Amino acid sequence: MEANKAIVKRFNKEVIEQGNVESFKELMDPAFINHSAPAGANNGPAGMINTFNNVLRPAMPDMKVIIYSQVAEGDLVTTRKAIVGTQTGTLLGIPPSGKQLTIDVIDIVRIKDGKYFEHWGVNTLPAVLASLK
Repeated sequence: MEANKAIVKRFNKEVIEQGNVESFKELMDPAFINHSAPAGANNGPAGMINTFNNVLRPAMPDMKVIIYSQVAEGDLVTTRKAIVGTQTGTLLGIPPSGKQLTIDVIDIVRIKDGKYFEHWGVNTLPAVLASLK
């Protein structure tokens, strides 16, 4: 279980925070399913990397991930975290505000053979977007 937690920590640091596509390819199972993808969005690996590298990163180039806690049981890892950054770019159609944004997240990841296989999560992005309008 500690190894699975380490995989999730690595994904958060290297993929979400740093935008490392090679780490993404290494850590993502080709059959990955994001059960929390918005309706109509790609719920596979391409949709996941798109969210980080084409939606969030351009809006918050200084993006960081703060992991508050993790709990592992079997092949599941639950993480309570925040994605923080300064909105210096357009975020889902909302022009740059210069504000420090905090998106709180709780997610559950199923690890299979050392890779992300499934994801479920909730986040405060809708509330953050509403605060910018």
